[in-house]
Amino acid sequence: MSQTLSQLEPGQQIRVVQTINRREGPWVQEYSGKLVEILDAPTGSWYAHGEQDRYWLRRLRIEKSDGELSLVSLDSDTKIYLA
Repeated sequence: MSQTLSQLEPGQQIRVVQTINRREGPWVQEYSGKLVEILDAPTGSWYAHGEQDRYWLRRLRIEKSDGELSLVSLDSDTKIYLA
C-alpha cells in the first residue's frame, strides 16, 4: 500500500515508483533508499506566477544504498512505499 507524505519520516527506508504515460506505453522508474527530507522547492519557471514568481514542487531527497543522494520531484502519479 502506498504511503502519504504525512506518514513518512526522515530515516525511513522507502521505494518510490513513478510512471510517465507515453504514446508508446508507460515508462516506470523506481528509486529506493533512506528518506533524508521532504521539501518544497521552486523550479526555474519564471512564467508560473506562483509564490515568489516561481512554480513550487514537492520533492524527496533520498540517500541510496551506495551513498548517492537523489532529489525526486513528485507528481500525482508517484507512489511511495515503505521498504
